[in-house]
Amino acid sequence: MTYVDGFVLAVPDANKDAYRKLATDASVVFRKHGAIGFVENWGVDVPQGKVNCLNSAVMRKPDETVMFSWIVWPDKAARDAGNAAVMVDPDLGGPGMEMPFDGMRMIYGGFEHLFGDAMAAPTILDGTVMPIPAANKAAYIEAAVKMADLFREYGATTVVDCWGDDLPEGKVNSFHTAVLRKPDEAVVFSWIGWKDKAAQEKGWAAIMADPRMAELSPGTAGADMGRMIFGSFEPLVVA
Repeated sequence: MTYVDGFVLAVPDANKDAYRKLATDASVVFRKHGAIGFVENWGVDVPQGKVNCLNSAVMRKPDETVMFSWIVWPDKAARDAGNAAVMVDPDLGGPGMEMPFDGMRMIYGGFEHLFGDAMAAPTILDGTVMPIPAANKAAYIEAAVKMADLFREYGATTVVDCWGDDLPEGKVNSFHTAVLRKPDEAVVFSWIGWKDKAAQEKGWAAIMADPRMAELSPGTAGADMGRMIFGSFEPLVVA
């Protein structure tokens, strides 16, 4: 089963081009060591939340933009071996390399790919991170698969869901702190792709008006929707 490394970070707006180059170069190294997909996405609409949000998850500064990105691997074993090789590959730059963002505030981790075409490259996407009671995994998947069908009915090109598997505790922040995760919860990392912004807006309007939405919400699987964090993004690097 394919495996996904998800990561969220904040990049200074002035460093967008420098980050694009870094990510493009990094994609070559990751693919050399077994990654089969590499996508970096630049925030275009990342709202402030009342409790938490993607901005607070990475302690975004006023002159920064949030990135929502992922790397796809054939399976977890390939991911573990690939990441180990990447970390010692001199083509990545090595220790002491000046980075165009604050890596201490990047959150990252490994996710079990539940369903959806993780290799599809959307033109615009909605990225989401949320906590789900770990005991409710089966109920969540059942509801999420039906919800994905609803999104595709209204124009989404792809819907991908991933279940937290290897999420490290960060020194500053992490996926755990991002969603205020409780001890009995797991973290879900997911995205919905659209062909363009017009389709995205039209699709969301139709979905929010559809009575089936309430029946298929992650809340039916025990998710605390008040701690769900989300935003809209456009691809910056796709490899």
